[in-house]
Amino acid sequence: MDSITQIVLGAAVGEAVAGKELGNKAAFWGAVAGTIPDLDVLFMGFFNPIDASLFHRGFSHSFLFACILGPIMGITLHRISKRKISLKSWILLFFLGILTHPILDMFTTYGTEFLWPFPNRIAFNTVFVIDPLYTIPFLTCLILALRLPKSSNKRFHLNLAGIVYSTIYLLLGVVLKLSILAIENNNSTSNELFIERTSVSPMPLTIFYWMKIKEDEDNFYVSHSNIFHPERNKFSDTLRKNHDFLNRFDGQIDVKKIDFITKGYFTLEKSIGNIQIHDLRFGTLNPLTDGKVKHPLMGYYFQFDQNENITKIEKLRAQELSQYLDFKNYIYQIFN
Repeated sequence: MDSITQIVLGAAVGEAVAGKELGNKAAFWGAVAGTIPDLDVLFMGFFNPIDASLFHRGFSHSFLFACILGPIMGITLHRISKRKISLKSWILLFFLGILTHPILDMFTTYGTEFLWPFPNRIAFNTVFVIDPLYTIPFLTCLILALRLPKSSNKRFHLNLAGIVYSTIYLLLGVVLKLSILAIENNNSTSNELFIERTSVSPMPLTIFYWMKIKEDEDNFYVSHSNIFHPERNKFSDTLRKNHDFLNRFDGQIDVKKIDFITKGYFTLEKSIGNIQIHDLRFGTLNPLTDGKVKHPLMGYYFQFDQNENITKIEKLRAQELSQYLDFKNYIYQIFN
C-alpha cells in the first residue's frame, strides 16, 4: 500500500500496544515501525528496473525481517527511553508494526516475499495500492483517538474501531474477488473453450470496480466488473501478447524475470528503436481516461540500437494519465 496508509496502520498498531503507557508517542513509534520495510526503496537505484522490481518487497517485507529487527529496535528504544515501558511492550510494538506492513501489502497486486528466503510472492490481489475507502476512515478513527487522554477507554475503542474497519474492508475485497471469479466460471461458454486462465484485479481507488483478464494462446481479453452494476462493461479490450518478439533479444532481456514479476500477464509493443513491455496486472488506462487511452498503466521500456543490442532499460509509466484522466467519469462508472 501507499506510504500514508502504512503509516496509519503502524500508528494504530503502536497505539493499540502501548498507547495507555506512552500516549501519542506510541503511535509515533508505531508509524516509524510501519515505515521501515519500505526503506528498501533507498537501495533500488543500485539495480536496473527489472531487478529493482524483484528487490522491492523482498527480505524487508518478510516474517524473518520482523523477527530480527523487531527485537533489535525494541531493545534499543527500551534503553533510550530509560525503560518508560517494559521491554516486552517495546519489542511487541516494533515487531507488530513491522510485521503488519507486509501483511497489508499481501492484499495488493504486487504482493510480498513474506516467506523469504523462499522467492514466491504472496499476492491476494484484492485491494489497489491506493484506496481512500480503506485509508480515510481508518485515519479518521486514529486521529479522533489520539485527541483523547491516553487513559480514556473511548480512545482505545476508537483506535480499535479503525483496526476492525480496515480488517473488514480487506476481507470484503477477498469475498468480492472470489464472487466475481465464481460468476466468471459459471458463465463460461463454448466460445471460451480456448481460454487458458482468468485473472481478477481491483481497479484504482476502490474494491467495488474490478478488472478481469482472460487469456488464450495469442491474446488477453480485458473487461471490467462493477459490483453495483455487474451487467455494465463499457470498457473492454483485446490485447495481443506479441511474446514471440522477445526471442530476438534472447540473453539480453530476462524473460523469466519478467514472467515472474507479471505472473505472465504482459504484452509487448514494438516501436522504432524500442520495445515496451506492459504489465497488465495494474490495468489499462481505458476506464481512467473514458476510452481516450487504452494501453496498460505500467511496464518497462527497452531501447535498442541498429544491431538490436539493448542500450537502456527504464520503468515505464503512462504519461497520458495526467493529461487524459477523467476522474469524474471514473467515479461515475463505479458508483452510479
